[in-house]
Amino acid sequence: MKLHHLLLLLSLAVVGRAQTELVKLEPIDGFAAETVAGSVILVAGGMGMPISTTHAITAAITGVGATKRISAVRWGVTTQIMFAWILTLPAAAALSGGF
Repeated sequence: MKLHHLLLLLSLAVVGRAQTELVKLEPIDGFAAETVAGSVILVAGGMGMPISTTHAITAAITGVGATKRISAVRWGVTTQIMFAWILTLPAAAALSGGF
């Protein structure tokens, strides 16, 4: 399996986890999260800024859940996702140094 295939599978796993474990979403909540994430991606892309779609949708899902009530968000899952994001850059640097 090539590295980009592995990264694709991992990003799909993060988004899938966010949609099922992070916050329980109703259809209208999902629409709101997708709209916000899409808007952020378009604005950042228009300004020439690199942006992660996975980060944008996960943050939007968290935001929608938090607007319902703060306790609607499973903060333990949120912490695990954020920890994985923090480890991404050093892990990518370590892997790229070996090739």
